[in-house]
Amino acid sequence: MPLDLYYDAVSPPCRAVMLTCRALDLDVNMKYLDLMKGETKTPEFIAINPQHTLPTLVDGDLKIWESRAICTYLVGQYGKNDSLYPKDPIARAKVDRLLYFDMGTLYKRFGEVVYPVFRGETKEIVPAKLDALYEAMGWLEGYLEGNKWAAGDKITVADFVLVSSVQAFEVTKINISKFKNIAQWLSNCKQQLKGYGDVCDKAMAMIKKMTEETHSNINLWKD
Repeated sequence: MPLDLYYDAVSPPCRAVMLTCRALDLDVNMKYLDLMKGETKTPEFIAINPQHTLPTLVDGDLKIWESRAICTYLVGQYGKNDSLYPKDPIARAKVDRLLYFDMGTLYKRFGEVVYPVFRGETKEIVPAKLDALYEAMGWLEGYLEGNKWAAGDKITVADFVLVSSVQAFEVTKINISKFKNIAQWLSNCKQQLKGYGDVCDKAMAMIKKMTEETHSNINLWKD
């Protein structure tokens, strides 16, 4: 029976799960919900996920949300091997550290910069928030030193999660080019992650169009 994935591709966490599904060649029933229109707050969806968040995965009787948990579950349940999420405790710890770094630091700080602007709460980036994001990017720059991929020499779910956050920077005035390791790793992801163009590039085009139409007067988006 196909998996059901409730998603909105403008959400970086949704894209992380979508990339994981592509890497695993999974048969997925994609169920689009528009976050901006509040389509996750219907009684029908709340019955599936009381937190009404995306992405949400339904696999038989299992209902699971939180993107990083979904990614690791999918690899454990459906992966032909453990390369995307290693079973070796040391290798797995390296991947987990990056997943938690994204959740608690990188994506969190990106959200603190972008989402208040996107929601119309302010028209200007808060400098201290931007500095905090650049600090997190500096840490990621260091983690990538000497590595082709986030956790070493092989693609893992850490790459799917982190690139979904970092790629979102490209439609803003956040400067990626000053971080040479991030820029090279992002280029590697664009060229080698299965389904990247269909998942990520299409989403970025949607976001760019959306922001041009509704947020063009805000000092966040690229000129």
